Amino acid sequence: MSEIVPSDPSGSLVERLDLPPVGNGPLDGMTFTVKDNIDVAGHRTSYGSLAWRDAHPAPVHNAVCVDQLLSAGARCVGKVVADEFTYSLDGESQFFGTPRNAKAPERVPGGSSSGSAASVANGLAHFSIGTDSGGSIRVPASLCGLWGMRPSLHRISEAGVLPFMPSVSTVGVLADRFEHLDAAARVLLRSGSRAVAPLRRLLLLTDALDVSDRAVQEQASAALRRIADKAGVPLESVRFSEIAGEDLPLGDCNVKALRDMQTAEFQSTIGNWIETAKPTLGTTFTLAYGNVRRFDRVAALDSLVLCERFFEAINAFLPTGVMICFPTTPVIAPLKGTLTTLKNVLDFYDRTMTITAFSGVGRLPEISAPLLTIDGCPVGLSFAAGHYQDEFLLASARQILGVAA
Repeated sequence: MSEIVPSDPSGSLVERLDLPPVGNGPLDGMTFTVKDNIDVAGHRTSYGSLAWRDAHPAPVHNAVCVDQLLSAGARCVGKVVADEFTYSLDGESQFFGTPRNAKAPERVPGGSSSGSAASVANGLAHFSIGTDSGGSIRVPASLCGLWGMRPSLHRISEAGVLPFMPSVSTVGVLADRFEHLDAAARVLLRSGSRAVAPLRRLLLLTDALDVSDRAVQEQASAALRRIADKAGVPLESVRFSEIAGEDLPLGDCNVKALRDMQTAEFQSTIGNWIETAKPTLGTTFTLAYGNVRRFDRVAALDSLVLCERFFEAINAFLPTGVMICFPTTPVIAPLKGTLTTLKNVLDFYDRTMTITAFSGVGRLPEISAPLLTIDGCPVGLSFAAGHYQDEFLLASARQILGVAA
């Protein structure tokens, strides 16, 4: 049933391409891959589903973000695996197989931008463009030891990107080096020479530590203290209740806000097609989609209001000059084939999305940096800034992490 390119040892390629740049610019000499929910002209887009691919014609035009990269000097070398309808964080696909986690081959790569992460981590490209709503760029970046950026919501054009969860989803970048992430992100963001404020404060979101494994807690805390000392910026602890101005746990960003909004939107964007076309669905997706089918859309309207409340509170707490940091994921990558029991699935998804939903509801730009190693496996450390402060985040990450210019 696999549709993977046979000669690809990374297991990430759906289709090998060689699309030369159509211009020159800051991405000269770089190669990139495209998650297979983003259109490339003349090539069918699978959305992680063979049924979807076979039911839809190839697009006539590239997604705008693809054209931006080609025009800036980059070469596209392939379309890569996405989890089924991008509705997953683990990266295991019944139809396309599990792309190889280069740093931990016996473990999952994370999803839903699994092929994006694997193609970069295995050396097929300098960077890849993917999409992120509940963590689909940040989670594979963390689990595969890559740089990953989810930008501010709607900063990057989504024309030619298949619809998923419009109030949360965004195009973003995974890269092997910060310099490649920075260059690609600035092209997509259309940054120009926009001035940014200096970094004044660095906040540690302690609720994210609380849900993380002990080893992740210890390494993240130690790394952030070193980073703050080296940068000469104070590291201050903060809890979500202080940000929200109410006695609320960080988990409410996911359980009471983002999750319901995502489910309601998924019913409208993909659910309508599934209910009418009745395609063959993967076993794991079928179980998750059962919750979507049973979902009460009217009850979700309160979640939309809560998402807006959290957005306002989070961004009021993060004025220009302030970054907030936390582990990107609370755990190392699970072993392949272990996310089959309800207990394991809930443990991985609930704890992970407790963290990733924070930037989702805040519509924040977030960068996952490959700074931690637990039992030989990578874990990312995330830095986020206020909505539309993407350039400040990139500049501050360069400053405090000491990455070369």
